[in-house]
Amino acid sequence: MGLRQLKSRVGSIYYGWVIVFVAGLGVFFSGPGQTYSNSTFIDEYIQDFGWSRSEVSSLYSTATLIAGFGMMLVGRFIDRLGQRFMMVMVGSMLALACFFNSFVSSIWMLGVGFFIIRLFGQGSMTLVPKTLVAQWFIQKRGIALSLMTLGSFISASLFPIINTWLIHTWSWQLAWRFWGALILIIFVPIAFFTVKNRPEDMGLVPDGNMHKEKSQPKLGTVVEAAEEDWTLKEARKTRAFWAILICVGIPAMVNTGITFHIISIFDENNLSPTTAALVLSLMALVGIPMSFVSGYITEKIKTNYVLMFIFVLEIVLLLLLLVTKNFAMAILFGIIWGIANGFERIGLNIIWPNYFGRKYIGSITGVGSTVMVLGSAFGPLPFGVGFDMFHSYTSIILLTIVFPVIGLISAWIAKKPKKEDVLG
Repeated sequence: MGLRQLKSRVGSIYYGWVIVFVAGLGVFFSGPGQTYSNSTFIDEYIQDFGWSRSEVSSLYSTATLIAGFGMMLVGRFIDRLGQRFMMVMVGSMLALACFFNSFVSSIWMLGVGFFIIRLFGQGSMTLVPKTLVAQWFIQKRGIALSLMTLGSFISASLFPIINTWLIHTWSWQLAWRFWGALILIIFVPIAFFTVKNRPEDMGLVPDGNMHKEKSQPKLGTVVEAAEEDWTLKEARKTRAFWAILICVGIPAMVNTGITFHIISIFDENNLSPTTAALVLSLMALVGIPMSFVSGYITEKIKTNYVLMFIFVLEIVLLLLLLVTKNFAMAILFGIIWGIANGFERIGLNIIWPNYFGRKYIGSITGVGSTVMVLGSAFGPLPFGVGFDMFHSYTSIILLTIVFPVIGLISAWIAKKPKKEDVLG
């Protein structure tokens, strides 16, 4: 009798929220492939093997660049094979990538390790979950993606701390094996047993609304979810598609550039590495509530307006970075950075399914993920070159403002397309 009651209670909850939890877990376990995690290993490689910082940094950017082009293929596999198969496969491959990185002993092995950890971690393990959530929600997509994004912010907050503790207590090799084991033991089985590709596979409909007449939006609510599905070929014919790609690439480039060089930037402003680490943690913590706010706002305001606000914040952020010369300004910088990140994580994820539908979301979002990864690959380079040329970050920060201005214009252009207008 108790089992029946349990089944009844579980049955009363829309299964899409279980999917959101698993997707959030997937985004959390993308951590081994993210820069905030890999950065904790860089000094260990340099110290143990005698490689220069420029060698390791160049290898990291090159591996990220190559991995980025693979995301279009991953997106196509998602459409063909489904999110469940891909989530289990990507999770397994990411675990193996972690184990491989624990055995790195030569520069070529490091290059391969960077490539596979970026391909399956930063790229694939974030792409699959967001396409999965997009399948299960339309009207509630904003809040669903907000909940999923919690996994990303929690990951960014915990991975550097746990990695540092594991490395200093045992070794960097054990730190890699720790995450590989956790992914295999926890995430892969959960994904295998719980993930369903689409609500229709369980006799359900998106958002859990069984009757369409009950799911109509309230007066004054802006719902942009696409009622028709676009193929990648059709989407490429729209001006919005290319404008969104620009909007995706610019934040990835700017944020990675700042993150990669933040200790050096703060040092130039007479701020300690501890303050820089605090700002990174603060950014992640502020991003958590802001992802909920942005998820709610995207259900009320047109998505391209949200993107415009993101680029306004980025311009403010870069200007503020020029005058961040004391602890109070550093805290303010971290807060604004967190607000911008909260809006970016939701706005840049929700716009693809809202504009182009669910059926081919893997291949379409795969292109977006490619641009995102490429942007993050190029991000650190301008700051490093600019500092070498001018012996200061001031000039390159001022030049970088050009990019969010371009993003602001692109966001204005990125209005939701209509098939009859584009395809005739």
